[in-house]
Amino acid sequence: MLIGEVSARSGVSARMLRHYDRIGLVSPTARTHGGYREYSEEDIRRLFHVEGLRSLGLALQEIADAFGDLSFSPAAMVDDLIARTHARLAQETKLLRDLSQVQASEPTGWFDVLKTIGLMRGLDAEDASERQRFALSLDKEEVARGVIPLVEAALTDTDLNAAGALDWALAQGGDAAVPILSDALDSPDERRRHRAVEALTKIGSPRASDALVDAFEHPDPLVRSRASLARGRRGDTDVIPTLVALIVDGRDDVEASDVLADLAARRGCAEEITSAIGTELARAGDTERQRLTAALADIRGQDADVLLTGLAGDPDRRVALTATFLLRSRDQSGVLQGDSSSLTVVRVRSGEDALRTSREKTR
Repeated sequence: MLIGEVSARSGVSARMLRHYDRIGLVSPTARTHGGYREYSEEDIRRLFHVEGLRSLGLALQEIADAFGDLSFSPAAMVDDLIARTHARLAQETKLLRDLSQVQASEPTGWFDVLKTIGLMRGLDAEDASERQRFALSLDKEEVARGVIPLVEAALTDTDLNAAGALDWALAQGGDAAVPILSDALDSPDERRRHRAVEALTKIGSPRASDALVDAFEHPDPLVRSRASLARGRRGDTDVIPTLVALIVDGRDDVEASDVLADLAARRGCAEEITSAIGTELARAGDTERQRLTAALADIRGQDADVLLTGLAGDPDRRVALTATFLLRSRDQSGVLQGDSSSLTVVRVRSGEDALRTSREKTR
């Protein structure tokens, strides 16, 4: 079969066939009387082997080495090709991401394109401390112009210091990042969801808080707990049982205690908070009861003082010490020295009894 016919049937150009011949990869075994290349059936089979390996991504030299190596392992070759393909896909995915971010920055000229590319290079620095310094160096204008790559970097950076610097940078840009971070709360990637929560919390604006509040029924426990805190900071008192539950669970318990104290002061709901804490105390274990006792530190009022008085005699020493300390640090002009009544604390026992108080009028 002559070269033209081989080219027509195989789809390989005559120029490529001549190249294969020059490098010794596929050479015709015969020549016609006129000197033309003539391919045998074995030559054609070899040609199709070459093309098959090329389609998998092997270079011509690698194909030549495979043909010349009797110990050549097809399985090892396929493994190597898979690894290369993954690497190539990662590079192309990154390129697509970078191009999309440049496009989203809505450049009006090449200067804008170059500024965005420079921003992305700074955010992609291999050294985490360099990324941190770069994020801290950005001004408000740079943050506003590069909010999309900044958010992406904040959601994916695995270094705590660099990620914190990126959150700080986003906070300097106001609410520009809030819509993107809000969408990230529904990401299938848990880490992206949690990083979005952290960034929204750092921004702390009313719009960022609203984005968290809207996630109050989110299936992710961390997102849900931060949404509860946001609702409490907004002044919603119906979140009190949820905040108390956070203290019991030990998830964001310090923040939940602070929010409860603020609600008690601003909304006048100390009695409701104390009741919710008392209910949980009656059925909680010792570690949980210690956290609940500590949460009463800034909850003022007669009910809270009565509850702490009972806890001062708690069988668990840590609970008793915490309650005693809080009682001593309180304003002693309150319920403990009331001139119109005396208080009798019946008892508080873990998992069995709730605190009961009775008031006897002074005769």
